[in-house]
Amino acid sequence: MEEAVGAIFSQGQRSIKIPVPVYIRASASIAGTKEGQGPFGDQFDVVGKDDRFGCETWEEAESTLQKEALALAIGKSGISKEEIRYLLAGDLLGQSIASTFGLGSFQIPLVGMYGACSTCGLAISMATVMIAGGMAEHAACVTSSHFASAEKEFRYPLGYGNQRPLSASWTVTGSGAFILSSVKSENDRAMIDGLTIGKIVDFGLKDSMNMGACMAPAACDTIYQHLTDFGRSPSDYDRIITGDLGSVGQKALWDMMREKGMDISKVHMDCGMEIYDRSQDAHAGGSGCGCCAVVLSAYILKQLEEGKWKRVLFVPTGALLSKTSFNEGQSIPGIAHGVELVSCK
Repeated sequence: MEEAVGAIFSQGQRSIKIPVPVYIRASASIAGTKEGQGPFGDQFDVVGKDDRFGCETWEEAESTLQKEALALAIGKSGISKEEIRYLLAGDLLGQSIASTFGLGSFQIPLVGMYGACSTCGLAISMATVMIAGGMAEHAACVTSSHFASAEKEFRYPLGYGNQRPLSASWTVTGSGAFILSSVKSENDRAMIDGLTIGKIVDFGLKDSMNMGACMAPAACDTIYQHLTDFGRSPSDYDRIITGDLGSVGQKALWDMMREKGMDISKVHMDCGMEIYDRSQDAHAGGSGCGCCAVVLSAYILKQLEEGKWKRVLFVPTGALLSKTSFNEGQSIPGIAHGVELVSCK
C-alpha cells in the first residue's frame, strides 16, 4: 500500500504530482500604506490607513493583519471556520508571535510554519498534501510580514535611521490568507497541480542587505528541479514567479539558469520587483512573508481566475537567517518551494 501511494504522489527526484484536485477556494490580501501606493494598490482587499492598524506596537499590528486577512478569506469562501480542519501559518518574528497572537481566537488546529519569506509556499504545499492525502477537506494558510517589526527583529529599530544600500529590499507590510479545499465550487480561483519542495542551498554569502543574492541559488535549484521532474521547459508556463529576489537576485537567477541550459527571462516575474514602482524608493524591491502572499492573492490568482494565464510556477524564496546567526558570522542559506497553479477555466 505504501508503494502504491508513493507511486501516485512522487514525481521525479523531489516533486509531487497532486493526484486529486486541490482548489484555492478563496483568498484575501491586506496591505500597508506604502504597498497601497504601488501598482497593486487598487487590487488589495484592504489597505491600511496607517501601518499600526490601530494597535500600540508593530508586532500587534502584524497580528491584526493576519487576523483580518483570515477572517476575510473565510468569509469569501462560504466555508465556516468550524469546517476548516487545519490552519497552517507563519511569519518572520521570534516564535512566530504574529501568528500566535493573531490567530488564536479562531480555535482552528494550528500547524506553525517557518520558511522565512518562502513560508507562503511552504504552508500551501503542506496544506495541499494534507488535503490530497485525505487528511482534511478544507485547510487555511496565512502568512504575514511588517516592515517595522521585521527591521526590529533582524536589523535596526526604525529610530536608528540607518542608511540602506541599493541591494537592500523593503519588507512588505501585508498578509495573505488562502482557503484550500478538495471540493470544487463555481468560484475557485485556481487548482494546485504539483509541488516541488525546496532544499537548503548555501553559497556562503553573508550580506543581510543583499537578500536577493542569498536566495537566488535556492530559487534556481527549485525551478530547475521542478522543470526536470515534470519534463517541462520554461515556455510551458505563462509565468515562473519568484517571491522576493528583487533586481539583484533576478539577474543572478537568470544567469544561473542559463548555466543549466534554461532561459527563463521571457516568463520570469518577481513579486518583490512588481509590488512597488521606482518612485517608491524600495531599492532592490520588496521582501518578507507578506510580499508574495499579497501579490499571489491580489494579482496572480486573478490572472488564473480570469483565464489570462493557464499555468504558472509560484516559487516563494526565503533567507534562513536570524539575528543570532548573523551576529555570529554565519552565512545566509536560502530555500525556495515551488507550487504549480493552473487555471480552472
